[in-house]
Amino acid sequence: MVHFNLIPWLTLAALLAPSSVAGLWPAPTELSTGNTVLRLGTLFKFHPRIKKTPRDLKAAMSRSRAFLFSDKLQMLVPDRGANYAHAVKAAKVLTGMILSLEDDAVAEAIADEATKPIKQRDERYTLTIPSDGGPGTLTAKTTLGLYRGLTTFEQLWYDVDGLTFTTLAPITIHDAPAFPYRGLMLDTARNYFPVDSILSTLDAMSYVKMNIFHWHIVDSQSFPLEVAAFPELSAGGAYTTQSVYTQRDVQKIVSYASARGIDIMVELDTPGHTSSIAESHPEFIACHKAMPWNQFANGMSTYPPAGQLRIADDDVINFVSALFTSVASQFPSKFFSTGGDEINQNCYAQDSATQRQLDNNKQTFEQALFEFTRRTHKVLTDLGKTPVVWEEMVLEHNLNLDNGTAVLVWISSEHAALVAGKGYDIIQAPSDYFYLDCGAGGWVGNDVSRNSWCDPFKTWQKAYSYDPFTNLTTEQQKLVLGGQQLLWAEQSGPQNLESIVWPRAAASAEVFWTGAVASGRPRDVVEALPRLHDLRYRMVQRGIDAINLQPMWCALRSGECDSEHPKEEIKQVDDSVDTEDFISFFKGHVQTMLSNYFDPFGEPSREL
Repeated sequence: MVHFNLIPWLTLAALLAPSSVAGLWPAPTELSTGNTVLRLGTLFKFHPRIKKTPRDLKAAMSRSRAFLFSDKLQMLVPDRGANYAHAVKAAKVLTGMILSLEDDAVAEAIADEATKPIKQRDERYTLTIPSDGGPGTLTAKTTLGLYRGLTTFEQLWYDVDGLTFTTLAPITIHDAPAFPYRGLMLDTARNYFPVDSILSTLDAMSYVKMNIFHWHIVDSQSFPLEVAAFPELSAGGAYTTQSVYTQRDVQKIVSYASARGIDIMVELDTPGHTSSIAESHPEFIACHKAMPWNQFANGMSTYPPAGQLRIADDDVINFVSALFTSVASQFPSKFFSTGGDEINQNCYAQDSATQRQLDNNKQTFEQALFEFTRRTHKVLTDLGKTPVVWEEMVLEHNLNLDNGTAVLVWISSEHAALVAGKGYDIIQAPSDYFYLDCGAGGWVGNDVSRNSWCDPFKTWQKAYSYDPFTNLTTEQQKLVLGGQQLLWAEQSGPQNLESIVWPRAAASAEVFWTGAVASGRPRDVVEALPRLHDLRYRMVQRGIDAINLQPMWCALRSGECDSEHPKEEIKQVDDSVDTEDFISFFKGHVQTMLSNYFDPFGEPSREL
């Protein structure tokens, strides 16, 4: 006779149950739901009880209302929610929602709230939806908080027979981000992305409460940014006259982003990654297009063309200072990234002009680099900006930068502790978790065996598993501002942007919104996957070409394609069980319970 523990069965049943947070992404801090069906009235309206409601909040409410009726997302269950059709028709109707600011605060524009210093932003909100048809309420301390609440409200609703409904009323949500920085980086220099592609990316970011767009706008390959003080840079450095972000384009993108709660951190990477400047100012660049390029532009991920700013040249420092000043005026963000990664010292060693300048200044390379950085950063801090650098500046070159400087940790997740040990604020961007371009294969033309330098492909599960506090002391954890996922565009363009980024980048959006927990418990990919499916299908309804995570069969049957879980549950069986008998018994009954659709010991069966 076989004896077995009931716990595995109960656990398996729990895994197959619908997620208690439905399609909410990122998961809210606190959530209370019921099981009453509630219908959204066709005349539903938002009612702001705010003195002088800002224009961008009015626009946000208008967009939100449009999504409520245009998403038309059906529930991700086999019958797509048809089982609720009768209940929806008979349900109470929600006709309105009241928006208000706590303590009758004076409303600032969302755009102004979104571009405040990172630690001064307040995104908290409280959302309530009664089950009796009474008005819902959305309260926050800021319009930015109200905007985040609107985003959550949109994700609660589904469509059946043309009616919009939820099955979770009454609903109460108290929510706030664990980290103030939740970002996405896009490289627009290796390949150009039209303005519309960037605007669409900003839309998708706003759906998951991301709030920093790190714009790596120029690099060695091209200089597509029109700079008021130096128009020759884009005239000579852009791929074509059409591949330029004009001042008007930048203003449009910045305004579009800030109205959606997103701050834009522009990056002008210096002193490396600057070869494109030589197209208009060859006198400023050392080893421009030097060959073989892998001796002058080599690094973990560096490729041609070679070329770096002559850091010991006073004229170069003055030029960069003026360049930073002009570009900073186009971006209201308090963040400004000056780069500092992958500096090739051989380039300077072989450049006679740089060696002459170092001799004249009686400087070493590191001393010249520090002086270059100190002077160009001072221009930014004088403008009220916070400089942001890649990790090499403080780890490889050991520069003693201003305490306010923030550091992007990218080479390895293990390096965060080293940066924290130096006391700098940290933005987590480790390539071993968050690089979206990894795993696409090499792109150097004559090397058939080369893979991407950061293989393998970084799945959403890998990103979701990231712990922002790994190896950090309790005190050092306070230095973590948040983090971001990144797309370097060697093999990307507007044609594949959305499928590469979404919904994978949503993983870090939840990591840095929820911290170590989601829905009040440790983050878990099994719990998260149904919600991420929901987000992906909703994004598609909104015109975002987010890639499928699994066959639709799996998306409609939560848990039935998680092949590892039955194996894990077997480990919980009492040691006295006869293993072979139990496996045979367990396998047969699980297959029966799942209607012969699922093989708990392997992949979804193709025989049934």
